[in-house]
Amino acid sequence: MHVVWSRSRCVPLLAFMIACGGNDAAKAPSTPSSQPAIKAPPSTGHSITIEMTTNEVGSFFKPNEIETKPGDVLHFVLVAGVHNVHFLADSNPGINGLPEASAMLQLPSQSVDVPVTMAAGGTYYFQCDPHAALGMKGHVKVVQ
Repeated sequence: MHVVWSRSRCVPLLAFMIACGGNDAAKAPSTPSSQPAIKAPPSTGHSITIEMTTNEVGSFFKPNEIETKPGDVLHFVLVAGVHNVHFLADSNPGINGLPEASAMLQLPSQSVDVPVTMAAGGTYYFQCDPHAALGMKGHVKVVQ
């Protein structure tokens, strides 16, 4: 934006900029949400990277069989395609506190971290919702 600083133009231009949002300092600060932020439990272990890919072979998690411990973090990273991670309740019957379905990751290198809060001694099924029928699924075995 080109501004001409003359006495006759400066005041109307400044008033126009403020009215149109041109001066960020003049904006009122946003009020914090009344909802507290939800925090994941602190990581106490290792981070395990799982790639999410679609290519000429198909759609898959790599690796799709994971052994982990409580406190570890599953780090799902998008390589190619559009994918999510979902620990379905009906595929993990009787298990409470499963991680919620993630958002769809759409850009390469986007990631979602899933803290391992499931009980040791169990094996938990997960899938990519749009590609489960194509075989994009896996299991997490939680050990002591």
